[in-house]
Amino acid sequence: MTDYKATLNLPSTAFPMKAGLPQREPEILQRWDSIELYRKLREIGEGRPKFVLHDGPPYANGSIHIGHALNKILKDIITRSKTLSGYDAPYVPGWDCHGLPIEHKVETTFGKNQPADLTRERCRTYATEQVAEQKAGFVRLGVLGEWDNPYLTMNFANEAGEIRALARMVENGFVFKGLKPVNFCFDCGSALAEAEVEYQDKKSDAIDVAFPVEDADKLAAAFGLASLGKPTAVVIWTTTPWTIPANQALNVHPEFTYALVDTGERLLLLAEELVESSLLRYGLQGEIVARAPGAALELINFRHPFYPRLSPVYLAEYVELGAGTGVVHSAPAYGEDDFRTCKQYGMHNDDILNPVQSNGVYAESLPLFGGQFIWKANPNIVAKLDEVGALLKHEVISHSYMHCWRHKTPLVYRATAQWFVGMDKQPKQGATLRERSLAAIEQTAFVPAWGQARLHSMIAGRPDWCISRQRNWGVPIPFFTHKESGELHPRTAELMEEVAKRVEQEGIEAWFKLDAAELLGDEAADYDKSRDTLDVWFDSGTTHWHVLRGSHAGLGHASGPVADLYLEGSDQHRGWFHSSLLTGCAIDGHAPYKQLLTHGFTVDEQGRKQSKSLGNVVAPQKVIDSLGADVLRLWVASTDYSGEMAVSEQILQRSSDAYRRIRNTARFLLSNLSGFDPAQHLLADEQLIALDRWAIDRTLLLQREIEEAYDSYRFLNVYQKVHNFCVQELGGFYLDIIKDRQYTTGADSLPRRSCQTALYHIAEALVRWIAPILSFTADEIWQYLPGERNESVMLNTWYQGLSELPAAAELDRAFWDRVMAVKAAVNKELENQRAAKTIGGNLQAEVTLYAEDSLAADLARLGDELRFVLITSAVQLAPLASAPDDAVASELSGLKLVVRKTAHAKCGRCWHHLPDVGSDPAHPEICGRCVDNIEGVGEVRRYA
Repeated sequence: MTDYKATLNLPSTAFPMKAGLPQREPEILQRWDSIELYRKLREIGEGRPKFVLHDGPPYANGSIHIGHALNKILKDIITRSKTLSGYDAPYVPGWDCHGLPIEHKVETTFGKNQPADLTRERCRTYATEQVAEQKAGFVRLGVLGEWDNPYLTMNFANEAGEIRALARMVENGFVFKGLKPVNFCFDCGSALAEAEVEYQDKKSDAIDVAFPVEDADKLAAAFGLASLGKPTAVVIWTTTPWTIPANQALNVHPEFTYALVDTGERLLLLAEELVESSLLRYGLQGEIVARAPGAALELINFRHPFYPRLSPVYLAEYVELGAGTGVVHSAPAYGEDDFRTCKQYGMHNDDILNPVQSNGVYAESLPLFGGQFIWKANPNIVAKLDEVGALLKHEVISHSYMHCWRHKTPLVYRATAQWFVGMDKQPKQGATLRERSLAAIEQTAFVPAWGQARLHSMIAGRPDWCISRQRNWGVPIPFFTHKESGELHPRTAELMEEVAKRVEQEGIEAWFKLDAAELLGDEAADYDKSRDTLDVWFDSGTTHWHVLRGSHAGLGHASGPVADLYLEGSDQHRGWFHSSLLTGCAIDGHAPYKQLLTHGFTVDEQGRKQSKSLGNVVAPQKVIDSLGADVLRLWVASTDYSGEMAVSEQILQRSSDAYRRIRNTARFLLSNLSGFDPAQHLLADEQLIALDRWAIDRTLLLQREIEEAYDSYRFLNVYQKVHNFCVQELGGFYLDIIKDRQYTTGADSLPRRSCQTALYHIAEALVRWIAPILSFTADEIWQYLPGERNESVMLNTWYQGLSELPAAAELDRAFWDRVMAVKAAVNKELENQRAAKTIGGNLQAEVTLYAEDSLAADLARLGDELRFVLITSAVQLAPLASAPDDAVASELSGLKLVVRKTAHAKCGRCWHHLPDVGSDPAHPEICGRCVDNIEGVGEVRRYA
């Protein structure tokens, strides 16, 4: 038997079928480094419009986890896609380096009682080590960025820039010192930001406490009674017995109805709606003897249960009827609402009782409980209330309660003298910070859109921002306050600039070792030097100032330091998005970003949060070592990031399967471009065979959709469109059809070069489409594509070589859509026949299509080439009405078909079964078409 293999154009490429990503990706990283890819991207970006994605800094503590990987990959997909869209899209990674977690780690390692300067030195060393470790992990993910020059909030220039940002806010009139309740952690010994608070279940003592009436006559009059007639008390309910020693008032809602309830021995004052549930809780029976609106109770005095002082009634709209008694006990030092209400009624800071010290222990001067830790004092307070006859009910309940995110211990609200950024404080010029921020939110685009309402509600209801902390490892608040008046030095802005200059040279240690006399001279004796440090959210929240117009000033737009995009997890509505908005509006009057993109958190397949105890943690390092970073990147792109993102070994395996499909498609394209030099062989559009024109047109239409999806950050759509294109239009239609023409026609024939021209255009487009997502694979493909090209796919833009089908094309898009539908119907029946063993392969089949007139007319336009489209050895067309009884009705309307096994011999070269096989005595084993392709002028193809 003659071997005709040498006469075929068999596919050939050195591009490996087996990806071997864990081994190959590090080699590609080395190549990117050797060619200085990121620097070249900046060079080609000169003169292009800017797109600035400003990096929200991860905290420099611990190895990267799957959330880190998700976040960095999303950012890399965006900057890469923007580069391909013709933007200069730099990416400067950053790290948050100050703050409690690092200081806590150092304290855990070396002990708590280190000298402050040594603590700061060790914190800086530790943060440096953590940055290096995390950087290696991010680089391994394939993230392109300015890794040799990232921004670190602990860099001297950034620390100085942060001080200058604070100075601007002081100058603008937003910063003040005040006594207010703030989230306070006894283990930290410091106030905490809202973002440092998490909620866990806690068991608490819930108590109902009676406060005896002092102004009996006033209370009787409020209820329209001549007298009360017996002992009377108002009842409060609380889950914080430790606050009772600091009680200074009682709150009722002005619009609620309150009742005096006769329980026999005494009258109890309760909200009318809660009388029944309260009496049931106390095991009492009673009768309402009078009613009064809350407003009538204003300023009536009651007595503290065990201290000789009064508790007046203040009206407050925050009182609710969900639980308790409808009366709230007010300890202004330990509650935001309590504090605000007491201040509204004229209570001065000096009047506020604040017996709890920073370590959680009552001051020794507090009668009865001095020197006791508050949580341990709770049972003693409950016992004292019982002793004096004020305790109506005591039970232990489990409820959600705020905890320190680092120590996992319960927090309290505690009034301390802190520095605040005022939300409603009137600045020197313009609107308040709350008004500016709410207006800025309306000017910001949100992805997903629901983020706007979420951030709006947080800003609308948030209290003043406490920016001071009592820690060692943080940027100092370099204030001098007058020892008598407490006022800031009149030259504060000027002094802060002097401090910033020193910090720029020596770091934050410059402030801590500074002698006040160096700046204040003889005035130093009259001023106190602040020992507070800034909230770590101020560090990252001012990066638009100390990075975009500071350490990396060239990163921003010429019009100012406004980023096009901030991208972080949904928790950053109360974190970085939030603090950046406030500082941007306080300094510049607008948000520091144009768009906010939010992604969800990772969970397992059951929707459970990842945890070591559940054994469902997916470590990015493990995924990279087993499947490769590109598979992890594909998982990110193929998941809807707007909600929770499920990840597991099984899910990643599915991503690996999808990756192989895309890789195999690319390999098919490359292998069939063997011997193709675009400089010599690329055909003009008008020379192309109709199916090839359609394939290029379809690629162009898809590219437009992909560009739009990238532009609107819909990466799931990009993945779906690319994957479907590989599976359906290419794998299930075009590539399947062209194999015969590609392999069997003359090597330099028009049918083959037309096919290769289309494959070349498709490959040039496809490699760019996947480059933002499958970054390693795309660059690998780029090295195997024919023709002269630059060093990396990323040094290019979307492919411009695609062309549209002419409007007057003989075979238009609608035509090929119908042909695809017919092919799908035929494929289904061929599969049935193979399953029934009627035929072995498709080329053993002859098909008769019984079609309605318009469909038949369309198919007839392909002539004999219809069999190449359907990949059968023969196709006949017949009227639908003539279909025999055994004709199979397809899902396509107006089409029935019959598949028969051919009786003709098989061509040993093209494998078609044809009547002319052996008609040439010189070639008794092949068909006439193959003889012509080997020795003659070659077959003519017009359509397929």
